[in-house]
Formats: sequence, C-alpha cells, structure tokens
Amino acid sequence: MEKVPAELMKEYVNSQKFTSTTEIMEAMKAMFGDVLQQVMEAELDTKLGYEKSERTSNDDENGLSKNYRNGHSKKTVKTQLGEVTINVPRDRNGEYEPSIIGKYNRNADGMEEKILSLYSCGMSQRDISEQIKNLYDVEISPELVSKISEKIMPEVTAWQNRPLNSIYPFVFMDAIHYKVKENHQYVTKAAYVVLGINMDGCKDILGIWIGEHESAKFWLNVLNDLKNRGVQSVYVFCVDGLIGFREAISSVYPKAQIQRCIIHQIRSSTKFVSYKDIKKLMADLKTVYQAINEEEALNNLMKFKETWGKTYPSCVKSWEENWDILSTFFAYPAEVRRIIYTTNIIEGLNRQFRSITKTKPSFTNDDSLRKMLYLASKKIVEHWTARCRNWDQVLNQLDIMFSE
Repeated sequence: MEKVPAELMKEYVNSQKFTSTTEIMEAMKAMFGDVLQQVMEAELDTKLGYEKSERTSNDDENGLSKNYRNGHSKKTVKTQLGEVTINVPRDRNGEYEPSIIGKYNRNADGMEEKILSLYSCGMSQRDISEQIKNLYDVEISPELVSKISEKIMPEVTAWQNRPLNSIYPFVFMDAIHYKVKENHQYVTKAAYVVLGINMDGCKDILGIWIGEHESAKFWLNVLNDLKNRGVQSVYVFCVDGLIGFREAISSVYPKAQIQRCIIHQIRSSTKFVSYKDIKKLMADLKTVYQAINEEEALNNLMKFKETWGKTYPSCVKSWEENWDILSTFFAYPAEVRRIIYTTNIIEGLNRQFRSITKTKPSFTNDDSLRKMLYLASKKIVEHWTARCRNWDQVLNQLDIMFSE
C-alpha cells in the first residue's frame, strides 16, 4: 500500500495547526471516515459499471432498465478511533453491499478482533464493554459482545471436526470441570481435553468435548471421534486413574499401550494413610516407581507389601491391581520416561485454562464454554513452537518398539 506523499501530508498538517494529540486523533477519525466513504463509492461505481458523474442511458444493451444510484443511508460504525458516521451509498435494486464493512456490521478497523482478544483472556462481557469504552470511548453493550463472540461458533465447530494426523506417538487425556447453566440451574460439567504429540515431536490440542461428568463411557465417544477424524494409531496413552479408561482405550486402539499417571496413582493410593506414617511410606514407595527397571520395581513392591500390607492393604492392592498400566514406562529409556511418566503435560495445559477462566465462575451454556476454551487454546498453542527434548532419540526408540 502506497504512503500519502510527504508534501501533501506536510501541507495538510500545516493547514490544521494541531495543538494536542486529541486534535490529531479527531483528524485521523475524520480521515478514516472519508477514506471509507470513497472506498464504498468506488465499489458502487464498479458494481454499476459507470462513475457517479458519468452520463449514461437508462437502458442496457438488451433494452432492460439499468440499475443506478439511489442516495445514501447514514451508518455509525465503531472503530479504534471512536465512533465514525458514514453515508453508505445505495442502488435502486438493493444489490450493493459494501465488502469492506457488511450491511449489518457496526464494527470496523479491527474492533471485533480486539473484542475477541479480550474475550479470550477470560474477561466478562460487561468488563469488555467497559474496557472498550476506556480505550476508544466507544459504547458497546454486553449483548453486542455476545453477538460478536457468537460469530466464531462455525470456526469452533470446524476446528473441533478438523482432520487429524494418522499417527500420534503420545496422547494425553484429562478433564477440567466448570459450572454451566442448564435447565435454569448450574451443574458441573467436564471439558474433556485431548493433547497429542505428533511425529515431529510437537504438541497440539486435538479437541475439547463438553459432557455431563467425567466417565469412561464419554471417553469412549471421544476416542471414537478421534478415530473418525483420522487417528489410526496411538503408541502410548497417558491417563489419570479413572475407572474404565483401560477398557475404553482397548476397544478403540487395541494395540496402544497405556501409562497411568504415577502422580495420580500416588495421590489415590495414599489418600487414607495416616499423617504419622506418610513420610516413611512415601520413602518406601519411591523405591518402586523410581526403580531402574521393572524387575527391581517388582522386588521393591514386594518389600513395600511386606512392610505396609497389613496396615494399609488398599494402598498396596491399588499398585498390584494396576501394575500393568503403571509399569509401562519401565520399558523405555529416560528420554521417553520423562514424557509419559505423568500427565503433567496436560495438567499444565489445564492450569492455563483455569488461569484464563478464573474470572468466570460459571457459563451460560455449553457453547459459551466451548468458545472460551477454543479462544484460549489458540493463544496457548501459539507459544508451542519447540519440540520435545531429545526427540530424535525418542523417535528412534519408538521406531524400534512399534515397527509393526
């Protein structure tokens, strides 16, 4: 885009004799309105096939009555410079609609993007209205903020249904809970979050699903959705301790390995351990999950059982019954273990979600929650540029273990 000639700009500035930045902003606002006006007039010239001052016959070559100008209609648009009043040109047949600002649009100059940006930071509709008023001296209602945010729902749906890669070495699954209004009352709903690490070693949010409460049955629907969107193979699923996870994963991805989060397992199994015993018990338990290999880990688990089996049988039983999905990481080198050892990678994502949504104690409906989490996801993923550490070594290990 060409700049305004320096001499012309100098002549304009000298003629205005500005004495404050406020006067400069007002002049810029007037210039914005004039330029917008000329763009629309030029658009209508192109639409009609002749310029405003040009004489032309009333009929086209087929003898049909030509479309022609039919005055203007006033319209006030909200911009980052403030409110600007423009005269939108009209045609007799009502066929012309400005491309630069839609017929029913009342926002221009990136105002909608600013509103969505504030919305994605977790600000309420009322707070956004006040912020826009403070920044640009433009009045917008909370209802208008809601309407603008509604425009992104097709984008949210397209993102949620987008095709995915055929292979993800690691997939992490977890849920974060919110209060959502339903049937005139607020209920707790789970936002099911799936994070994948692709073959390039980069993280991506594969989708977010809203459900009544966290359950293995709903996770089964999520997994089927992933498969329908193109995910044919997952090497390792990293999950928390939800009952039924194993069955849900095995039914959709029977060849995938499962690693239950060690941190979740520790919390769950030691929940009822007495305060006076917890320090000693944890020291013994650490020899199990920090063992060099599975053989050593099993030997230490037997010692742990001998020491604590009578006092805390449920704690020992929990490790024994889930050993097949707790011990998966022992088959891998340190580079892979660091990735799958816990679900910290997705819990970190959920912490960012909570940070963004902390000012919103509840949501009016499922779509309101979807919009917020989608916009938050866009901001978060922008910063995910680095690959997993030592990814070349990790990939070599995976190529050998999953060669079939």
